[in-house]
Amino acid sequence: MTLGIVTNLAIFVGLIAFLYHMQNKHYSFTKRVFAGLGLGIAFGAALQVFYGAGSEVIKTSIEYFDIVGVGYVRLLQMIIIPLVMVSIISAILKLNGGTSLGKISSLTLGVLIVTTMIAACVGILMANLFGLTAEGLTSGAAEMARAKSLESTLSNVEAMSFAKLVIEFIPANPFLDMTGARRTSTIAVVIFSIFIGLSATGIAKKKPEIFAQFEGFIKVTQAIVMRMVTLVLRLTPFGVLALMTKVISGSNYTDIVNLANFVFASYAALILMFMIHLALVAIVGLNPVRHFKKIIPVLAFAFTSRTSAGSIPMNVQTQEKCLGVPSGIANFSASFGSTIGQNGCAGIYPAMLAVMIAPTVGINPMDFGFLCTLVTIITVSSFGVAGIGGGATFAALIVLSAMDMPVALAGLLISIEPLIDMGRTALNVSGSITAGVITSKVMGETDMAIFNSDETINLDGEESAA
Repeated sequence: MTLGIVTNLAIFVGLIAFLYHMQNKHYSFTKRVFAGLGLGIAFGAALQVFYGAGSEVIKTSIEYFDIVGVGYVRLLQMIIIPLVMVSIISAILKLNGGTSLGKISSLTLGVLIVTTMIAACVGILMANLFGLTAEGLTSGAAEMARAKSLESTLSNVEAMSFAKLVIEFIPANPFLDMTGARRTSTIAVVIFSIFIGLSATGIAKKKPEIFAQFEGFIKVTQAIVMRMVTLVLRLTPFGVLALMTKVISGSNYTDIVNLANFVFASYAALILMFMIHLALVAIVGLNPVRHFKKIIPVLAFAFTSRTSAGSIPMNVQTQEKCLGVPSGIANFSASFGSTIGQNGCAGIYPAMLAVMIAPTVGINPMDFGFLCTLVTIITVSSFGVAGIGGGATFAALIVLSAMDMPVALAGLLISIEPLIDMGRTALNVSGSITAGVITSKVMGETDMAIFNSDETINLDGEESAA
């Protein structure tokens, strides 16, 4: 291990110690998260300046940073399935029937799908306003390798019809899905949990003693799982520090400058869609500014981690503890939103790519027929986009292949993919929260006392009792 690597690790440990000091001094959770974000940006940029892009010292240092960053994300993934299962089963037991469940699921899915359709239109608008085109872009070795990888993946995508994708949601082996083995495992676990909850309510009158025992077991399990969620979420500032350091220190700024127009267009589209989310929240009678302030911590984590699925625990906590959304609705929207109707990955990104590539195959990107077909395909294909890094690529492959466009051109954006994916993931999570908040308000289930409070996600109260 070289002196440079040892020095980098020593500085990294020092930054972790500083964040731990902030925790002991009872700084708010939000302040600690943003401290981790800022320190990660500064440290990552310093590594770039001192060692240069592509340095072996940086690569080796990142491997050690990943113990904290990737380790934190894996801990979040560890608690996703238990959290989803016990929360949904508990919610159904409280609903005591399937009528409310049907309204919750239909409203949640409806908001996710409609917002994805709107996101596709926003992507098209920004791609045309910025004049994006793939004509004249050059391919380096990394881009060509990425293009070949996309083309090899295309055969699997083309074999996946919409009907087959829906079938993938159905859990043939729920215990396999509890391991997260499939791309649609989270939704499959949700469906399995719904069946458990409905089956339990079905014996409530016939076998009340057994039902009471099961209900007590779920209450105990939920209490333990929620405590585990709290313990893991406390590590967020440290995880954000490591993840942000990795992203900044490992980026190639020359490539980013060369494709700056696409980066600016992407973030213009993402910001506009964020504003639309806030407008929808306002339409149902909630304060959009208050809503935005309360979701900032979870958006910051989604931005740095680039995982919608990994954001589920914090997403649920934010909806329940800060926005007044009931547990059942919060879990439905967070779980479905991590796989279905992702506004950033399945809406904006495929739309911008299609408009960008269209001129290379002789298609007018402003043609009305082309635009209608594109929005329709994006809306339908938004089902089942994986909530982890790479979900946007999968969505783009489906859309481009359905539009009979060359998928290899998507490989030209490999160098700026991480930078754009950060914003896309944050928008995905914002979309799922918006779906939960709207569903809750429309059904009259929102606890307005919680929503109107100044409380943001805060684990400090738990810490004092630890």
